[in-house]
Parts: sequence; structure tokens; C-alpha cells
Amino acid sequence: MLTRVEEIKLLAQCALADNRVAFGRLVEAYRTDITRFFLNLTLGDHALSDDLAQETFIKAYLNIRGFKGLSKFRTWLYRIAYNEYYIWLRKKHEERLDDDNREICDIPTTHLDNEAGIDVRAAMQSLTDRQRAVVALFYIDDLPINKIAQITGMPVGTVKSHLSRAKAKLAQILKTDETL
Repeated sequence: MLTRVEEIKLLAQCALADNRVAFGRLVEAYRTDITRFFLNLTLGDHALSDDLAQETFIKAYLNIRGFKGLSKFRTWLYRIAYNEYYIWLRKKHEERLDDDNREICDIPTTHLDNEAGIDVRAAMQSLTDRQRAVVALFYIDDLPINKIAQITGMPVGTVKSHLSRAKAKLAQILKTDETL
């Protein structure tokens, strides 16, 4: 993980001198977090997660001069990632509308090695896209609610509501699975 000073130096080098090596260091520092975020949203689709992460970093590189520093770079990057995911969802939805006869399969899931992981992955499928995004940011990426609100563009109350509903839904599903 980069220190705040190292991050600022790298950002300055990227914005002022178009330093690709500096941006590469930023990518290395945040690639794992962004890819994990997408893996949780896409329910384990590694190829799609890698593609979305790549698109996120391309957009970040192209728009680095627009980063004003009003939030942390990580927050700004997550916002781009969140937007990329919803762009992909819209395209997927449009493809379904354009071709009703073509069978479009659901987002593929991968199974974790342990039984509990499989239950959680299956339970995550039951959440809405927004609930899944908020759960991933809060529980997996350990971001505070105010940062999640910045990333998603939702009011803090809406983020809390999505978390509460998702938590209740996950608890109900996982409890039902235990009784089987």
C-alpha cells in the first residue's frame, strides 16, 4: 500500500508529466482491490472482472488530470469502477432488449473451495445490483458508509437502507440453507 505522500507524488507525475510508469505503480497498488470489488459484483466472473478493472484503469488514466483531490484517489477510483459496472449492466440489459430470441445466460458464478463460500456466493446472487455493490464495499472492502455514498452517488440513508435490507436478505437465505 502506498503512503499518502507517495500517492500524491505519483498522481502529480501522472497529471503533470503524463508519466506512465507512475500510473503503473498506482495500478499495482489498487488493482487487487478493484478486481476484488468487481469479483463480488459479478459473482466471481474472473474474466469479466479483469475486463472491468482494465476499463476502470484506462478511464482513470485518461481522466487523471480531472482528479481534483477532493476525495482520496482510492475513492475516486472506486467511483469510476462503480460507474463502469453500471455501464456494463446497461449494455447487458440493452442486449437483452435487442434480441429477445437469443438466450442470455446469467452471470456465471465460480464456487469457492469451502461450503460456506458457496452458500454466501449463492446468497449474494439474490441481492439487487445496488445491494451487492454496497455489501461488497462495506463488508469486503471495509469502506465507511460516507465513502460508499460518495462512490455510489447515493445518499447516506439510502446506503444504510441497502445494507440493512441486504443483511436481512442474506441472513434469511443463509438461515434457510442451514436447515436443509
